Amino acid sequence: MGEFGVGQSVPRLEDPALLTGRGLFADDAGPGFEGALRGYVLRSPHANARFGEIDVSAAAAMPGVSAVLTARDYLADGLGPIPHIGPPVKRRSGEAPASPPYFPLADGHARHVGDGVVFIVAETLDRAKDAAERIAIDYAPLPAATRTADLLDDGAPAVFDGCPGNECFVHEVGDRAATDAAFSGARNVVKRRFLLSRVLANAMEPRGCLADYDPRARRLFLRAPVQHPFVVRGLLAGRVFGVDEQSIHVEVDDVGGSFGIKANVYPEYLLSLWAARRLGRPVRWVSERSEGHLSDYHGRDNVTDAELALDADNRFVGLRVRTVVNLGAYLSPLGAGPAVNNLGSLAGVYRTPAAHVEVRGALSNSQPTAPYRGAGRPEAAFVIERLIDAAAEDLGVDRLELRRRNMIGRDELPFVTPLGFVYDSGDFEANMDRALTLAEAGSFEARRRDAAENGRLLGLGVANAIERAAPPGLEFAEIRFAPSGRATVLCGATTQGQGHATTFAQLLSDRLGLEAHEIQFVQGDTDRLAFGFGAGGSRISAMGCAALLIAADKIVEKGKRIAAHVLEAAEDDIEFRDGRFAIAGTDRGMGLGDVAKAAFQPARLPADIEPGLMETGTYRSHVASYPNGCHVCEVEIDKETGETRILRYVVVDDFGTVINPLLVKGQVHGGVAQGAGQALMEQMVFDPDSGQMLAGSLMDYTMPRSDDLCTVEVESNPVPTPANPLGVKGAGEAGTVGALPAVISAVSDALRPLGIGEIEMPATPERLWRAIRSAPG
Repeated sequence: MGEFGVGQSVPRLEDPALLTGRGLFADDAGPGFEGALRGYVLRSPHANARFGEIDVSAAAAMPGVSAVLTARDYLADGLGPIPHIGPPVKRRSGEAPASPPYFPLADGHARHVGDGVVFIVAETLDRAKDAAERIAIDYAPLPAATRTADLLDDGAPAVFDGCPGNECFVHEVGDRAATDAAFSGARNVVKRRFLLSRVLANAMEPRGCLADYDPRARRLFLRAPVQHPFVVRGLLAGRVFGVDEQSIHVEVDDVGGSFGIKANVYPEYLLSLWAARRLGRPVRWVSERSEGHLSDYHGRDNVTDAELALDADNRFVGLRVRTVVNLGAYLSPLGAGPAVNNLGSLAGVYRTPAAHVEVRGALSNSQPTAPYRGAGRPEAAFVIERLIDAAAEDLGVDRLELRRRNMIGRDELPFVTPLGFVYDSGDFEANMDRALTLAEAGSFEARRRDAAENGRLLGLGVANAIERAAPPGLEFAEIRFAPSGRATVLCGATTQGQGHATTFAQLLSDRLGLEAHEIQFVQGDTDRLAFGFGAGGSRISAMGCAALLIAADKIVEKGKRIAAHVLEAAEDDIEFRDGRFAIAGTDRGMGLGDVAKAAFQPARLPADIEPGLMETGTYRSHVASYPNGCHVCEVEIDKETGETRILRYVVVDDFGTVINPLLVKGQVHGGVAQGAGQALMEQMVFDPDSGQMLAGSLMDYTMPRSDDLCTVEVESNPVPTPANPLGVKGAGEAGTVGALPAVISAVSDALRPLGIGEIEMPATPERLWRAIRSAPG
């Protein structure tokens, strides 16, 4: 309705409660749990070590200590490991992936620094920590394997005896024979190796959980900041505790950021649930910031060898990619996802007729990896966009012209890429043209010359990004009206700060004429919702909103029947507009709230209408959508210090129908910050010999701050998709997808006049300073 409908920049409805301290996060015990016990995990100090008996007697005897639990206790209770649930991948032999069983506590063999060994439960966290210091463990350290490029080499230390050579799985996509033929007939072949660094999500709110057990109902309760509560419930029930799903209640309240990393099941959740059931008391575990470096799943960490084949006219004829993905010590529940789910993005927005990709998942003595904002999409965009820059440099052609020559035209859509993606809509060249205009790229060379005269290096980076969002699946929503006429919306979507409640309110304002204050939102509770998949893959605006539309349309249809009866009119004569049912051509009508009240008054209803006004919607998508856009970044590098400043950043994105431009810009800004952070400063570093983590706190792991960025200018070039009823394409990950290649492209362009080749990420001041000092030019 008016200023609160679809397409309006409405501030987030969630913010007032969060800004005034009324949120409920993982570290908030909440009503009824004030006396919860505290859990603490004693972790391995070694990257690879065997150990024998653990002496816990002194710790268990300390005052205030309720339990000191080891892997042998866990196994004795018959509980299962954390399973890998997808996507399906196989070894070269066709067998299941080779990975050690992922139990929440190591049983005689710790495989990474931070691997859990003992779980202590006490009245207070300090008592639990004191008890941990009294535990005796005799470790026998072994050689560790952490460097991704070396994991599959002959002689590399074995992470798991059941996985000789550390190769956990192999996955291929594309046409190998056609690609080999394309390369054989190519005029030019450009090759590069790209290293995608390992990073940590570092969400504002660390992970945590609250677990309880109801002995009367024989039900477990878990409150944790997960993205997929129903998936988590199913995994815990069937694969870990061996109970029916209804025996576990999962609840998600406020979440201070997730970015994919919190989507998963973690060892601490299992441990807390197990301990709560054993002790008959609630157990709370909350990660400290540095502990998160040791216990959170990490992101990225790939080594890619890429080749691009071109003909005599500099048209792309073939793409070949070979990637080693560092999976960590264990295959996390969604660990194969970033490695294989989004390989189609390697094709970019270009018409390359043949492509083949091989991915090898490798085990290492490091934290397991998992989806992190983009989950394979930023990696793919980085490879293709940097490879095109390399081709332009090697062949001495303009990088923008090379892109234009090979770019898929709007009139060529829908377009099937050689890696299986089907682009249904978009205007890729228009994105790039507009972004270059906004960035004043035409006058960049003049700015570069002026900077050079003052001892500064200027660079311009360009990246065209496309990704798959909202892949096929289900989402659920329900609208319930109370006898008072007020509405409650229940949705399978879970929010980690995106503003879902605001988006849903705008949608219902448009469809039902409801005001925001008339709606209560419920999400993330497996006892209150029928089901739902949750957030991930930029799917909520496409699928959650579509499910809500289905339910809203059902409300209108039933409302028309009730209104027709109350108003004594034919149903066909009832019109619904702006929250009001009216008899066509008259001023007689009644509001939706009044219809809802009437729905609970049997005397006012016809005999064939079931009382009440509540409807559900289940949306099933059959195809994905493809958000796309162009990022242009201008940087300045100080030749004396190697420090990089981002001077200008422009994004022109096609997200299809935009429900709330303000929220979309916020998503893009955050995504750009994370992409730029990885490009310029963020990296999880391990000692190559011992496997010790060298970035174990925020003193050693650099996070981007506001003064590391400039104003990010975001403009929309919407081309609605036919893939879903609203025509939306999803915006949650796009900022990161384009930022990673755009920022490194800009840095490389700044260094190009000095004859410096490919720069590894992160492009830290020290790395750039050393490169400049040793530059040939």
